[in-house]
Amino acid sequence: MTGYFRTAILMAAMTALVMGLGALVAGGTGVVVALLVAGAMNAFAWWNSDKMVLRMHNARPADTRDGLELQRMVADLASRAGMPVPAVFIIDEDQPNAFATGRNPENAAVAATTGLMRRLSREEVAGVMAHELAHIRNYDTAIMTVTATFAGAISMLANFALFFGNRRDSPLGIIGLLAMMILAPMAAALVQMAISRSREYEADRVGAEICGNPHWLADALERIQAGAARIDLNSAERNPATAHMFIINPLHAHAHDRLFSTHPATENRVRALRAMAPGATRRPARPGGPWG
Repeated sequence: MTGYFRTAILMAAMTALVMGLGALVAGGTGVVVALLVAGAMNAFAWWNSDKMVLRMHNARPADTRDGLELQRMVADLASRAGMPVPAVFIIDEDQPNAFATGRNPENAAVAATTGLMRRLSREEVAGVMAHELAHIRNYDTAIMTVTATFAGAISMLANFALFFGNRRDSPLGIIGLLAMMILAPMAAALVQMAISRSREYEADRVGAEICGNPHWLADALERIQAGAARIDLNSAERNPATAHMFIINPLHAHAHDRLFSTHPATENRVRALRAMAPGATRRPARPGGPWG
């Protein structure tokens, strides 16, 4: 419950930033306009973000032999989680990684790279897919779509504040307006990243419960982190704004928790997972498993 409360507070902060910038641009009318703009942007993202993201990463339906095996795994895990089975996609990239997208559990998708299926054992892939299903069940995919849209709206309003704000009557003056133009988008990005980090920890916990063994997910995180540190994920490099969606930052992020990091430190996540079941059986990794 603490994670949800923190997310609610951060979302409120994001909304306050939108309203504050709207007021700076046009007073009370600006607040209304800002909320309407943010609402329209969110409505568009709500209905189209999953298709847009899958297209950005050239994801294809999992209808090949290895894809059908992945589909069966996801269906089994979704049944355990008591949720609808999402659409399953494959991304032809060598870096091991995965993400989930969609506005709700009834309209969701999970995507895994070919590198994930080739380099991880079956148990580790199950841990990763369980993590992504946790994001869907917790509505994290919708939350992150909304926060990303708010961040974009704040950047747009910050530019409006510079060019259309009433600088003569503003108590901030031109220096204050310039500061707001720079600091407001930075603050929005920080809030967005804080929400993303908070939701990752919760998805790890729930994902471990879904797959039944926290060590599977912990082992997968360590293996994915090692792969992401040395293998490019080209589609993510072309679309860095989607990096927060992946289970591990695909853009070669440093290992430590940082103010501008979209993900918690991997070692912190692994430590929390191993603490969930210190006596659980750890099967030896079999890279490639049934994936071929």
